[in-house]
Order: sequence, then structure tokens, then C-alpha cells
Amino acid sequence: MSIEGGNSLKAKIARDEFVLGSWVTLGHPAIAEIMARSGFDWITIDLEHSVITIREAEDLIRVLTLANVPALVRLTSNDTNQVKRVMDAGASGIIVPMVTCREDAVKAVDAVKYPPVGKRGVGLARAQQYGAGFDKYRTWLDQDSVIIVQIEHIDAITNLEDIFSVENIDGYIIGPYDLSASMGIPGQFSHPDFNDAMEHIKSTSKRMGIPGGIHIIEPDPSQLEVRVKEGFKFIAYSLDIRMLDVTCRHGVDFFLKWKK
Repeated sequence: MSIEGGNSLKAKIARDEFVLGSWVTLGHPAIAEIMARSGFDWITIDLEHSVITIREAEDLIRVLTLANVPALVRLTSNDTNQVKRVMDAGASGIIVPMVTCREDAVKAVDAVKYPPVGKRGVGLARAQQYGAGFDKYRTWLDQDSVIIVQIEHIDAITNLEDIFSVENIDGYIIGPYDLSASMGIPGQFSHPDFNDAMEHIKSTSKRMGIPGGIHIIEPDPSQLEVRVKEGFKFIAYSLDIRMLDVTCRHGVDFFLKWKK
């Protein structure tokens, strides 16, 4: 968290600038530090599909913010209490999984924002400089905190307009695996039904002025190029474990071929 004004991640998303991020699922601070120094515009700490604890999340947030990289947190669920804890730990914002209706989006905004905008309880922790910076934090929270809804279920496709109409939602990111699974075609990204759903998301968001993004799971630059050409601007490029796995396997495969 920092007072960034016009150069904040929120402002860049609102201007529809291209911002490239990635995903952390391993709880060691060195992982976050290495990824922060690589040049990503933002990093998400994943609590949904990892064993990272709140205590470890605070350390990862600290590492990222000290490196001047916005730290988003993908929640375990749309849990008001978890939102409060990660925001108090200094997160720049949240990514909310499985948002399927307007009520889900409103609940997320209420959990991030202080009254009168939201319903978040007020406490003094790292984000508020343990009390010394509460006024500064309150200003930052109003102006620059980021709320991203994750579109990853067929029910969300039906309710897109209602979700995107919620004030203080900064953008969305598509979870392709869960979305395809909810359609009964898990991982079948070339299936016509999946492509139709993707087109509906993109056309609706464009019409309503909601910036859009997608998570590219495999560390494949060609897929990044495809998504950029499709018009996505808020893109998560792979995640720590896939980068590590793919790099290791490439090295071993090269060695085995050379040895033959």
C-alpha cells in the first residue's frame, strides 16, 4: 500500500493501460522478491489454491510493497473477515473468486471500503502504520485500493451486467479452468461454447467500460501474445510453480536429448 495517485495500479487499470502481473502460491519471501524484481506491474498472493497462511501473506505483502510492486490477494472465498485481515496487512487490493451475481460484488466492496462507502471494520495494523498513518491510509483506500472480480462460472456469464454495474469494481479477470469446468467442458478452451462465453464477457465489458483480464496458466509467451491481441490489458502471466516446473523440465529434456 502506498499513496500513488495517478500512477497507482487502480489508475492504470482505469485508463485501460496494459499491466502485466503474476501469481504467487509458494509462501517463501524469496519467491515474491524474485518475481517482484523481474519487472511485473503487480503480483497476486494466492490464498485460494495454496497453503499460504495469513501470517505468511503479511510477509509476502511486505516484500512486494517494499519492492514498490502492488500486492493483490486472491481470497480463499468472498469472506468479509479474510478481506479485512489481508487489507489490514497492507494489501493493495483483492481478487475475489467465484463472483456469480451482483450481491457477491457488493459484498466484496463492502468488505474493502470503510463507511460510508462500505462496511469494513476499522482497526490499526500494518496498513495504517499501526495507527500513525490512519488518515493517510483512509485517503489511499478511497482513491487507490483495487477490487477485481473473478469471472469463472457459467452463472456469472448470465449475470455479467449486474456484476459490472457495481460501483467501485475496478475490473475483472477470467479464470479459464473453472469457467470451462462449470460448463461441463473442463480445460477445453477451443470448444465453441467456451469461445462464445469468452466473446460475451469481452463484448459486455467493453460496452460497459469495465477493464478486463485473464490468467494465462502456462508460462508461454505465445499465449501472452494471443491474449494481448484479443484486447486483454490486465493479464496474469503464469504462476510461480508452473514457471519452476516448466523451466526444470525444459532443462532436463534438453540434457536427455543431448545425452542420447
